[in-house]
Amino acid sequence: MRVAGCPLCDEPGGRVVFQGAKLRVIHAGEAGFPGFYRVVWADHMAEWSDLAPEDRALCMEAVAVVEQGLRAHLSPAKINLAALGNMVPHLHWHVIARFDWDSRFPSPVWAEAQRAADPQREQAIAQQLPALEREMIQHLATRSF
Repeated sequence: MRVAGCPLCDEPGGRVVFQGAKLRVIHAGEAGFPGFYRVVWADHMAEWSDLAPEDRALCMEAVAVVEQGLRAHLSPAKINLAALGNMVPHLHWHVIARFDWDSRFPSPVWAEAQRAADPQREQAIAQQLPALEREMIQHLATRSF
């Protein structure tokens, strides 16, 4: 089901890394956060509990695949997971690699910057994304996402 005017029904929401029948994984392209991905449920659902139990398990498996890839390839200080939906009430999970040098660490990515961005470190992370995404796709392609 699609809802007209919903940004995640009308648009991918970022650069599509993986597209399955039930969900997609996108690179969010958020400035200052090169390891920022989203797992977006294909059908328009507002709340986590709207999904059938087997779909909740499937969605969380995709979130785990993304998190594991970020940890293995980027060695972040922390992974942030969030499913807010206040601005876009279409079920999606934020999976964000956080580094102790990022401009907002240890606060949330939406907080005020605590330090200047580090473009060199951000670029070094960005250069690792193709290998990370190839592995992510391999893991996701083996399941019924």
